[in-house]
Amino acid sequence: MPALVLLGAQWGDEGKGKATDLLGGSVDYVVRYQGGNNAGHTVVVGDQKYALHLLPSGILSPGCTPVIGNGVVVDPSVLLSELSGLNERGVDTSKLLISGNAHIITPYNVTVDKVTERFLGKRKIGTTGRGIGPTYADKINRVGIRVQDLYDESILTQKVEAALDVKNQILTKLYNRRAIAVEQVVEELLGYAGKLAPYVADTVLVLNQALEEDKVVLFEGGQGTLLDIDHGTYPFVTSSNPTAGGACTGAGVGPTKISRVIGILKAYTTRVGAGPFPTELFDEDGEALRRIGGERGVTTGRDRRCGWFDAVIARYATRVNGLTDFFLTKLDVLTGWEQIPVCVAYEIDGRRVEELPYSQTDFHHAKPVYEMLPGWSEDISKAKSFSDLPKNAQNYVKALEEMSGAPISAIGVGPGRDETIEINSFL
Repeated sequence: MPALVLLGAQWGDEGKGKATDLLGGSVDYVVRYQGGNNAGHTVVVGDQKYALHLLPSGILSPGCTPVIGNGVVVDPSVLLSELSGLNERGVDTSKLLISGNAHIITPYNVTVDKVTERFLGKRKIGTTGRGIGPTYADKINRVGIRVQDLYDESILTQKVEAALDVKNQILTKLYNRRAIAVEQVVEELLGYAGKLAPYVADTVLVLNQALEEDKVVLFEGGQGTLLDIDHGTYPFVTSSNPTAGGACTGAGVGPTKISRVIGILKAYTTRVGAGPFPTELFDEDGEALRRIGGERGVTTGRDRRCGWFDAVIARYATRVNGLTDFFLTKLDVLTGWEQIPVCVAYEIDGRRVEELPYSQTDFHHAKPVYEMLPGWSEDISKAKSFSDLPKNAQNYVKALEEMSGAPISAIGVGPGRDETIEINSFL
């Protein structure tokens, strides 16, 4: 049962798409298990660049079946637009499977997300405004709309009515907005039913049968560990569980079936949105990392906040996910620095702290304690093996591996599909 979980070990945007795509030719299924179109992957194939928002990266690998699991929230208009764009570029999307239990992002979820964030003002979370949080809230409050509801107009209407009973009160009386008509929402959602029908399946059954047949299944997280609703920098987090445990609940497979958990680490650190970020840089080094690394969100279009590598976060990710391996990305971006700082601990109120503080207040006040590592100036983008890297680059990788608590089994030395050094096979 070769089931692998691949997830972000920082705040997201670590390069999961490249890692998933690298494995895509060797796996039979690639499964998104949480999140929605608030995530984004950039995959470079030859001279072609693909920006994926909701679809699993495996959709670009011939012979691989991409799956949107029950833990994902789906905006039908975004999904259909993304499928259409890939079809126009000659990508076969016919194998896609969508769980009938996945929840639908409705138009009123998007409206509530946007007006709530504006209402919060300086206390806003920094959401993408795409209705993700309100959809997960509806799911927990048991007034959510699932994909399977699109095929029973009576049930769909009843559920939309139940959801809007409360939401229209909030929109009109608190936010001074116009009420949303039930009939309008139902009509729009029913319009997606026929277009989505070829893809809808019992994905829990499909995936478990695949594992019983010794198929290789890769579970792909949408965001990073530090954005996990339970284990991230709450409240500046996403509304689901991108950590390894989320793969089981978000795809419907038992934990005993997971054989390997791979964390994606960027060779430095970035995050999008509000929230604490101990190693964030506000100087020319931060701007250089942003410029050289192309640090702009694939989905949000927002510039990413940039900082040096944080080993405290990496150790935390190893612990809460049970990581067996790391995939280190964007090592090439660090070429040119004479010395590279690495955060090895925090200083909090005069105390040295080497593990992530559980207290939100302590983490907010954490100051990085840096260790300086020698840099390199050689171009590493053509390196095909670890020994091809400059000695200082090798030492940097080894130091990160020792600090992070799990072996680095692959290294990204450029954006291209073939610009990867594989040290240990993931399969």
